[in-house]
Amino acid sequence: MGPTRIAQLVLALAVTVTLSGPHAQAMAADYPRKPIRIIVGIAPGGGLDTVTRVGARKINERWGQSVIVDNRPGGGTVIASDLASQATPDGYTLLSATDTLILNSVLKRVKYDVRKTFVPVVQMSGQMYMLLVVPSLPIRSVQELVAYAKSKPGALNYGSAGLATTSHLGMERLSSMAGIQLTHVPYRGNAPAMMDMLAGQIQLGFSSTISSTPHVRGGRLRAIAVTGPQRAKSFPDIPTVAESGLPGYQVTNKYALFAPAGTPAPIILAINETVSRGMNQPETAKWLEADGAEAAPPATPRQFKATFDRTYDELEKQVAPMKIRLK
Repeated sequence: MGPTRIAQLVLALAVTVTLSGPHAQAMAADYPRKPIRIIVGIAPGGGLDTVTRVGARKINERWGQSVIVDNRPGGGTVIASDLASQATPDGYTLLSATDTLILNSVLKRVKYDVRKTFVPVVQMSGQMYMLLVVPSLPIRSVQELVAYAKSKPGALNYGSAGLATTSHLGMERLSSMAGIQLTHVPYRGNAPAMMDMLAGQIQLGFSSTISSTPHVRGGRLRAIAVTGPQRAKSFPDIPTVAESGLPGYQVTNKYALFAPAGTPAPIILAINETVSRGMNQPETAKWLEADGAEAAPPATPRQFKATFDRTYDELEKQVAPMKIRLK
């Protein structure tokens, strides 16, 4: 190893030590000095976007600093995560993502391991999905959906937030367990998929309870099941998929904030405490619950990272047998 290379390594080590010591503490004490950007990988209006804006408001309330929600839909949220991965790790660029961030890494849709590229900051909420159908279909239960799909293989089109996203894989797993054939139509987020479902362009799909609630209550879409381990508190009459003939079926998701690796730990902790406290305020938690979501219990960045790593391992095992083919 030449002297130049040694000097570079010494400099890199010095920077690392500096950022993890007093300099990082000083940065956190002075944070934030300018607007914070939160990149979201879906179009405005989806569940993740809605919850992100709540989290952004809590940051603004705490520090009085502007928070910009930057929607970058496309590529199954890869466009957003790629952009965030290249950001300066100073706490002024965050990524809002779901478990799709993990799926993209497991399926090699990104060229990096998200466990090394991002630091889990805070989980904002937990979320189940609703299985929705258009009211024009003679389908009012999972059993009726299965019977209809078996009588007309491939005739039903379902929308998702994009290829290999949670909503896509969740529906593929349902199809596999039920032994039916559905046609997948990927979108740039759940919001545009919802718009096409409302217009009758597609017949069914998964959507977060937050996004689904106004359309279900308004009779514009019909919810035939929820994907959680228990029924949603806000919709106690709607059964789970598991109790509708597919025991063991469950699809849930986490809405969370991440920072580029190297972001000073004191800043990560400050954001974690601010957002976690804000999401668990009684009025916010009550709003989330009314729409079928739950504020995530307070957890330190270290605890959230442990959850994130565990979810990565679980999804890796679940996805492998599905043999998802990326186009």
